[in-house]
Amino acid sequence: MRVLYVASEIYPWVKTGGLADVTASLPPALARAGVDVRLFLPGLPAIVDSLQQARTAAELGAAFGAPKVRVLAGRLPGCPAPAYVLDAPVLYDRPGNPYVDERGRDYADNHRRFALLGWAAAHFFDGRWRADVLHAHDWHAGLAPAWLATFGGPRPASVFTIHNLAFQGLVPADQAPELGLPGRFFDIDGIEFHGQASFMKAGLYFADRLTTVSPTYAREIQSAPAGMGLEGLLSGRADDLDGIVNGVDTEVWNPAADAHLPFAYTAADPAPKVDNKAALQAELGLAIEPTAPLFCLVSRLTEQKGLDLIAAALPAIVAAGGQFALLGSGDGALEAALRREAEAYPARVSVTLGYDEALSHRLIGAADLIAVPSRYEPCGLTQLYGLRYGTLPVVTPVGGLADTVIDSNRRTLADGSATGFVVPQLSAQATIQTVERAMATYRRVRDWDKIRGNAMAADFGWDRSAARYAALYAALAPAADSRTTS
Repeated sequence: MRVLYVASEIYPWVKTGGLADVTASLPPALARAGVDVRLFLPGLPAIVDSLQQARTAAELGAAFGAPKVRVLAGRLPGCPAPAYVLDAPVLYDRPGNPYVDERGRDYADNHRRFALLGWAAAHFFDGRWRADVLHAHDWHAGLAPAWLATFGGPRPASVFTIHNLAFQGLVPADQAPELGLPGRFFDIDGIEFHGQASFMKAGLYFADRLTTVSPTYAREIQSAPAGMGLEGLLSGRADDLDGIVNGVDTEVWNPAADAHLPFAYTAADPAPKVDNKAALQAELGLAIEPTAPLFCLVSRLTEQKGLDLIAAALPAIVAAGGQFALLGSGDGALEAALRREAEAYPARVSVTLGYDEALSHRLIGAADLIAVPSRYEPCGLTQLYGLRYGTLPVVTPVGGLADTVIDSNRRTLADGSATGFVVPQLSAQATIQTVERAMATYRRVRDWDKIRGNAMAADFGWDRSAARYAALYAALAPAADSRTTS
């Protein structure tokens, strides 16, 4: 079975969020499941510069404002899936991240940059290799299923995965013709969304099957507010929508062999974790106190991530003798508020603005608890990293957080299922109470050791989820060759 996997990011070359981690780890798991999966990526500088054994697989000519477009075929170091890279330097060879410039402003031609990605993926074949299934990820690839719907003959089947419905790839109506699709597609039964064109809606409307990254999120987005205005379309396609929980790369995220950690540890021998804690406390200028419960948070600083909730809990953490270490950046007001807390409690609170992959590993490997207080969360990966490292998650009951963390209470401690702490509702008071409950549990060493053992035993590797995707592809592929537009 041949699957073309279309995405805009891949770790470690291009990463702005969890999509990059999924692109790096799901295709290898699919390959282990017997799928002939090949990546289709935009030619961003870090990707083009890293491509090995490159050859030209297709010459596409001028398209979407680029005078010359071609597809390179090759391999990315350490990635078992072959990669096709869409080489259009005028559109992709730029500083900044894939979507914004160095000042954080959206590129004015993003609609053409990612229209090209969808168009090229839909039309691509490499000699005798052509996909049975095209799997498009998030809004950046949303036009690929729409382009497949323009084909008058046999075409690949399509799967569209929603990673975060809040980012929809909206395009003003006067720019919609630049997307290249037939004019009839700019319609309520198509890509039109409140007078604009929507890449996200294109994927949701035209793909044969839809997935998102957790069962709870799949239910949430079928109604407001999580549906972000698309709940009617999603509820109408409920039979085509599956929630499949993301996994983690158990080689990259492995406390027994993590090169970023000063001290390796395992579920069977977690004792060196406290040595990582002491090293991190020294690195960040926190008081070196092995028995102080240490919270970490690794996140974009946005309203979605509920940073206001954890900020409200900081005084309680400090008052109870705990510590808090944050790594992230985003909203300026949140950054300033958190910096003030760090200045007020320098031995208790550390704030590092920006992103540092190695430091994120050291934080999760050293901390006792990881805070993920999101207001909505399609899946979340940091709580999964926390489970893997015995760093117990404190989460809100939304999306994938609800699907992956089991609250610690009398019943779940007794039956051995407890893996973390769940805030019962989205409020500052509930967050404070849950944080205090977590710190009280931390001081009950026997209970803590049991919960940590449960967390580290949880299996969130990719193989189980990859098997579900492989089954989905297999159900679609037999009809792919005869699939035509209506």
